[in-house]
Amino acid sequence: MSSDLLEALTALEKDKGISKEVLLDALEAALISAYKRNFDQAQNVRVDINEGLGQIKVFARKEVAEAVENGNLQISLEQAKSLNPHYQVGDTVEIEVTPRNFGRIAAQTAKQVVTQRVREAERGVIYSEFIDREDDIMTGIVQRIDHRFIYVDLGRVEALLPQAEQMPNETYRPHDRIKVYLTKVEDAKKGPMITVSRTHPGLLKRLFELEVPEIYDGTVEIKSISREAGDRSKIAVHAADPAVDAVGACVGQKGARVQTIVNELKGEKIDIVRWSEDPVTYVANALSPSKVVKVIVHEEDKATTVVVPDYQLSLAIGKRGQNARLAAKLTSWKIDIKSESEAEEIGLFDDDPVSESADAQTENPLSEDHTEVGAEDSSESEQD
Repeated sequence: MSSDLLEALTALEKDKGISKEVLLDALEAALISAYKRNFDQAQNVRVDINEGLGQIKVFARKEVAEAVENGNLQISLEQAKSLNPHYQVGDTVEIEVTPRNFGRIAAQTAKQVVTQRVREAERGVIYSEFIDREDDIMTGIVQRIDHRFIYVDLGRVEALLPQAEQMPNETYRPHDRIKVYLTKVEDAKKGPMITVSRTHPGLLKRLFELEVPEIYDGTVEIKSISREAGDRSKIAVHAADPAVDAVGACVGQKGARVQTIVNELKGEKIDIVRWSEDPVTYVANALSPSKVVKVIVHEEDKATTVVVPDYQLSLAIGKRGQNARLAAKLTSWKIDIKSESEAEEIGLFDDDPVSESADAQTENPLSEDHTEVGAEDSSESEQD
């Protein structure tokens, strides 16, 4: 084996991240295949690669037998003892059978096999790298577009952005840089197949982790996210330390942090609400920017009845029911919204106040900066 080949293996290890041991194993398998194919040998052989001397030798492996039935696989006890008197029946004898012109023929065959093994090993390295990035965010470059997918270059691999995972308010063009969320990494025959998304709620979570240090270090926790990609999202946050303003940390000074995320999502409105283990407070907060007069909880059905001022009914429900729908997804509680006048007609105010949220209408958890960015204007809200 020439020093050039050793240098090539070392270079592959450095450039491709494939260990030399893997490459040497592939080379040994290739040389065995080349020997059997080119020299019509069916015997059991072993290839020895001496890196220090740069030599390749082929050894036939034969079992010592009293009576030889297959000369390719067996050797007589007499012949074995002529090589080494210590051999016994059942032992394995190795005899060098390296042909003189083996180097040239073997190199041609080995090149194809090694190339294939290198590709397989490289795919394995890439798969291992990206399987650890599943459910994470990456920046890619749009390469090409067809009717099914947008192909996004992530550096060492091309990811698929299906049509269903594309945001309806975005137009994609080749060479655009976009942030994507890795939803699935599969080890396919032709290499790792990676599926990414722009609509997954996880993308919103990762963007907040990038922009808000308090979320990244665990001071502020994202409890829940509900998202209708390209239009509007709600995110519930909580800080274990009462001295930390979870909503304010996410909004940022003058709304800078949340505005960066809104820009990345091409204008998608984002409501940031304060999480609470009390369903009354949580549901009231989730319906922001609408004011809430009363929340009645039905524990057995995991449902709530929410009373809002008459003039806030459209805002609470939202355009095509979006605000109520997102609030229900965020809290995992069913939400039935009624106006004050309707609640009075059916006698809701006559009942004992099972649950009320008087604070909800006076303590809006959203700052003014955030309501400008993430809240839908009441004049645009329509009752479904």
